[in-house]
This record gives sequence, structure tokens and C-alpha cells, in this order.
Amino acid sequence: MNEPKKVRNRGITIGRLSVGMKNCITDVEGVKVGHVTIDKPLNGNEYAATGVTAILPHGDNLFENKVVGATYILNGFGKTTGLVQIEELGLIESPIMLTNTFGVPSVTQGTLQYMLEETPEIGDTTGTINIVVGECNDSRLNSIRTLPVKPSDAIAAIKGATHNSSLEGAVGAGKGMICFGYKGGIGTSSRTVKDESSGKTYTVGCLVLSNFGEKEDFQIEKYKLANQQEVPAYPKSADGSIMIVLATDAPVDSRQLRRIAKRCGIGLGRTGSHFSNGSGDIVIAFSTAQKIKHSSSESVESSLHLREDQAIMNDLFLAAAEVTEEAILNSLSQAVTTTGRMGNIVHAYPFT
Repeated sequence: MNEPKKVRNRGITIGRLSVGMKNCITDVEGVKVGHVTIDKPLNGNEYAATGVTAILPHGDNLFENKVVGATYILNGFGKTTGLVQIEELGLIESPIMLTNTFGVPSVTQGTLQYMLEETPEIGDTTGTINIVVGECNDSRLNSIRTLPVKPSDAIAAIKGATHNSSLEGAVGAGKGMICFGYKGGIGTSSRTVKDESSGKTYTVGCLVLSNFGEKEDFQIEKYKLANQQEVPAYPKSADGSIMIVLATDAPVDSRQLRRIAKRCGIGLGRTGSHFSNGSGDIVIAFSTAQKIKHSSSESVESSLHLREDQAIMNDLFLAAAEVTEEAILNSLSQAVTTTGRMGNIVHAYPFT
């Protein structure tokens, strides 16, 4: 029987770096994750199997205390908000929100409402705000045209975010997602790396929303997960996507963070993905090492960042690859068989 649990609890070890205490993105100090899962029948054969996931870089006011951010697009078949400004300014000033494709407008509205309530100055005595939302298409299980995600769901996901280990699998934005023909969704993992020159230890965490690949793509033999049960995979369908959120407490600037984010593609590729034509494979990364004040009377500010000719940078690259690979596997390992619209069933991967 496939009981939801992390792959490490199944005897599968990914990589060689040390794992954080929770093996979760929330191992990066200050990071919080919240989910709202929508799971209910609608009229006729329609069904709402979807949700919202919120990742908060820290628990303070994110608009007033921004973090260094970066994005990297492996394949751009995605419908997101906020990535252009992150690319331009290298800062993130809102929660990072995940949902289904048609839920992006509602989640953007709800997140905006939450931030406007928290900071009345936005759009009045100071500038506007850049809301960050990513998505995957869950229309095989979710009646996406009925627009079941509401702005209130985004607000609830943010308010419910905690520092605890994140739920994984068919929860939040992952409720209706499919990975390698089996039930996918939310997965997370973490690594710690030590800078030998300074003695400091840094953490890298990852949370994915997995919704890509066919059964034939999955590198089953590599993980020694021979399918010993005859459980059908979902029939071949349109190209899927993955949203990858990468967090670290290492002191890096936006350019360095983007270099680290690129290595998430290595972990994705190791599982069997080839970044297909219609796939939105997108990385959103942030560093919590310092908070950047929204306003200041000073025209110059100082910041610290790692030198790139030191071994620690290679360790951070390796960590990004390892956490992405393991987070994807955890999204499969933690998922449960799910029934959705039109009676469609997507089975959990039959781990032995």
C-alpha cells in the first residue's frame, strides 16, 4: 500500500549533502508555507479539485521589508504575474502564490487585498506593489472553467501559513496536479552547506508544484522504484508544467541568486523531464539573508554577498539541484489517489 511519506522514509537517498531538520523549505529560517485545498463536487460531473499555496519569505511586512529575488525560465509556457519586475529590480515584496492556471487573477486579487490591508500606504502615499503568482494547469481533475478559486482562498492561505513542515502531495495548489502520469502536486526538500572559510552554515530549501511528464519519462530504475503493482498511469495528455520556489539564507545578490536558480533545472532533468514544448517550467528564488527597506533617507546602501570564487558557491549550486530533484519525488511519494471531474481518476505512484 502506498502510504503518503517522504522518499527518504522509503529508503531512497537523493544526493550527498546534509538534509535540513524538517527536509522542507521552512528549514530556511523565517520562511512560512500555507495551503487552502478545494475538494468538492459541483453540478453534474463537474468537480473542484484545486487550491492555493502561499510561500512567505518571512513573517514581517514583506512590502516594507523586501528580500533579494530572482527568476529563471526553463520553458516559458506559463501564465504568471510579477516576474518581469523581479527580473528588473531583483526584489520580492509579496508572498509567492501558487494555484491553477485560471486561478491566477483571483489569487492576485486576494493577495493584493491582503497586502493593501496590511500596508495602507501602498498606492496612496507610496508606490504600487508587485504581486507574484505562478500556476500549473490542473484541468484533468479540476473543472477549471468554473473558476472555483476565489480571492478569499488566497487570503486564507497567507493567513494560515506557518513555519511547520509543509503538507505535501494533493494539497493546496497541488490538489489536481499530475506528475509522470501519477498523482503529483506539492513537494519540498532542503539541504545545508557549510562555508569552510567562514565556518557559517547556509540552508537551501525548495517547494515545487509538479504537473509534468509521462510515465515513460520517469527515471524509475534510477531510484530503484520498480513498479511492482499494476496501477494505470493517466493516459497521454497535453504538456504539463512545474513551478519551483527556491529559498536560501545565503548572502547573495540577485544575479548570483539567478545563477543558483538555474541549477534547479538539473534536478528537474534528473527525474526525467525534458522541458517539453507546452510546459511552463519556472523558478522563483529568494534569499532571506537581508531585508531591504522600502524607503530610506540614504541614497547609498551597503550589502554583503558571497565571493563567487569560493567553494561555497559550487555547494549552493549542488544544493539547488538536489533539493529540486527530491522535492519532485516527494510530491509523488506524498500524493494520494484522487478522483476529479468527469470521474477522472489519477492514481498515486505505487511505491513499494
